[in-house]
Amino acid sequence: MRKQSSDSEPINQPKATAPKIIKLLFFIALLLLLQACNGNKPDSNTGANVPPTASPTATVAPQAKFSIDADRAFENVRKQVEIGPRPAGSAELAKARDFIVGELKSYGLNVTQDEFTSKTPVGERKMVNIIAELPGESSDVIVLSSHYDTKLFKDFRFVGANDGGSSTGTLMEMARVMAQSGQKRPFTYQFVFFDGEEAFCKEWEDCKNPDGPDNTYGSRHFVNQLREKNELKRVRAMILLDMMGYKNLRLGQDREMSAPWLIDEVWQTAGALGYDKYFVDEEEGVGGDDHEPFMRAGIQSLDIIQLSTYGEDAKYWHSPEDTLDKVSPQSLKIVGDVVLNSLPRIEQHLLGTRAPS
Repeated sequence: MRKQSSDSEPINQPKATAPKIIKLLFFIALLLLLQACNGNKPDSNTGANVPPTASPTATVAPQAKFSIDADRAFENVRKQVEIGPRPAGSAELAKARDFIVGELKSYGLNVTQDEFTSKTPVGERKMVNIIAELPGESSDVIVLSSHYDTKLFKDFRFVGANDGGSSTGTLMEMARVMAQSGQKRPFTYQFVFFDGEEAFCKEWEDCKNPDGPDNTYGSRHFVNQLREKNELKRVRAMILLDMMGYKNLRLGQDREMSAPWLIDEVWQTAGALGYDKYFVDEEEGVGGDDHEPFMRAGIQSLDIIQLSTYGEDAKYWHSPEDTLDKVSPQSLKIVGDVVLNSLPRIEQHLLGTRAPS
């Protein structure tokens, strides 16, 4: 057989090759198009193609290193409310205290109960602060806190679902998550549940009290103990949760009494987690909360509280309508997650290892 010349017509080669090549190219193009569609799915909200890693449902979770269980936090609130009104010195508050202490111990935390007696407008009252400690690499302390008593009312039944219950239930769940994470923190953490935050008289200024103002009994005692033991400098920061479980969550900033840098760290963390519509750039706060004795003693502190918008014109505050239906498990989770995930930023600030933002 003679060798075929490159210029000659192929021997026995079918003449109709062009249509097959076109079909092959069309099939390859179709495969490439299908692969591109699977890799860049359209966003159902905008119609635009977005990479799979930028899915709208995945924007919050990957950034949240710590996450509390919303249902567990809410169950903590429910059990307190089930006990009923829990004013300082009452048998009901003692029952709530047993519940709180039992849970904290079950998380493996070292729990102490600091019992003291306060002079109040209604006579001497026995009060008890609860302190659960999670040791860190340093003996210096960051305090995370709430009050667990409810205000005394004689003319109606006040169960304090949001005012006392929500913050206490969330703090308990935060303590569980941190204790069971197995992570050694650069600072020691104290989860402090203050007794006697609420005034015995209807308003704080209604009664003259021989032992200071008619409120914040537990936090004032705690700071006095630090002062007597010469341990004020050991407490590097304090974060207070109070009235932060409302189903219509909207937390402004306590710019009058709280430390500005702590506001920045927590609110920036909320923004990074996609919660900036709940942690808003508005002013909020209430004078005389449990963080005030700390601030006056030189301890940098932050109050996270929703008062002015707890119902229209704060109508649910200190009312019989402060009930469990006003509290949302999701609100508890949002606040708990934001605070827990702000702690690394706060630690870095205190250690001087993070540049100012």
